[in-house]
Amino acid sequence: MQKILEPSREIDVIHKTDVLVVGSGPGGLSAALAAARAGVEVTLVERFGCFGGNITVVGVEGMHWYRHEDTVESDGIAREFEETAKAAGAAVPESQSLSYEIDSEGFKLVADNMVQDAGIHPMLHRSFVAPVMDGDTITGIITESKAGREAILAKRVIDATGDADVAHRAGAPCTKAPREDLMAASVMFHVAGVDKARFIEGVKADPQTYKDWGGGGEWNIETSGKEDDMFSPFLHKPFAQAIKAGMIPAQLNTIAGTWGAAHDTGELTYMNLIHLANCDGTDPNDLTVNEIEGRRQAMLAIEALRAFTPGCENIRLRNFGMSLGIRDTRKVTTQYVMTNEDAREQGRFEDSIGIFPEFIDGYGTLILPTTGRYFEIPYRNILPKKVKNLLISGRATGGEKYAHAATRNMACCAVIGQGAGVAAALSIKSNRELEDIDVTAIQSELDRQGARAH
Repeated sequence: MQKILEPSREIDVIHKTDVLVVGSGPGGLSAALAAARAGVEVTLVERFGCFGGNITVVGVEGMHWYRHEDTVESDGIAREFEETAKAAGAAVPESQSLSYEIDSEGFKLVADNMVQDAGIHPMLHRSFVAPVMDGDTITGIITESKAGREAILAKRVIDATGDADVAHRAGAPCTKAPREDLMAASVMFHVAGVDKARFIEGVKADPQTYKDWGGGGEWNIETSGKEDDMFSPFLHKPFAQAIKAGMIPAQLNTIAGTWGAAHDTGELTYMNLIHLANCDGTDPNDLTVNEIEGRRQAMLAIEALRAFTPGCENIRLRNFGMSLGIRDTRKVTTQYVMTNEDAREQGRFEDSIGIFPEFIDGYGTLILPTTGRYFEIPYRNILPKKVKNLLISGRATGGEKYAHAATRNMACCAVIGQGAGVAAALSIKSNRELEDIDVTAIQSELDRQGARAH
């Protein structure tokens, strides 16, 4: 491979902060809010022009779609996202659970207000390029933007990039499954022009349950059995009919999935129908191919809905998500790696920084938290090996296959983020290394912030 030599350069340090959070998805936004509320200076860096990550950028509006009457949750900032959006008129009842679907556009404003109210220093439109290191200690990051390369220094850094970009480049050990074993990527979209009354009539006339999930790829699943007869907003038949009619190529039997909410305004939102296998979210070539292919498949899905779904005869595309949705890439080898048993058998830890319902969604398995079971997330799970002053938040924390299928969910990322933000803040205020913090102090601050650690 041909190479060039990049000239050395001096980079201006444009900002210094106590806690620097890189990435503003549920795991990053919650970390920044928690750290600020714990009383330290916080800076939030984001490569896009809005906060919210999967909620706003990708369009994943169903943050708590697992919630049922007996579900036990951590609450805290994870619940606050939903409640604040609801109060702002940016959420509607979700179709398959006791939760609210967060409007992806409205949440951009909600997140703006939350960041500003907390006194967080916002830095949008800056992409992470490299860590600033002093031996094995991270002391900041270098970003790239319209302004060129700039440096931001910090006492503590939280990697909430989702892909462990900071940790990986700082030298923390990471793992990543082979491309063919990664969970599929998705292109989310929303449609307008739905006759809501006729659409809901059609759903009631042929109600789908979780045992009906199928169609290939992410939608071929096994349940624990208790989910089988529960209602699911699943769409598969229109696409099977379209394949039979020659409208969709036979190999695209992976087009299937769920809708989120049918609105009185004629919108059908959070269309989670397109699943793209063999996509490595850390490979820009894969991202390019699958962004284009996902949009192509979405238009085929819309055509099939027009032809075979009551109330959808006049639908049109309203918008795509701003970016492909990635479920699975690098995982940091943290001081404790969550096991499959932890997620499935109610793991308990003295150093817990949050709890999450027994909700497993991925790798062909679906378990819904309908019986009050939950697991705890240990503080050691956000501490990377070999790099100091760094914490991991979001789906890049260490976890075995089915543990990741639980912790990668947005609400769990927010739970992890709140714990990470509190830990970063308290380590500064107590002048202790991250490894040496009194975990009971983290738990007390989480309790003060309305979150549950046990």
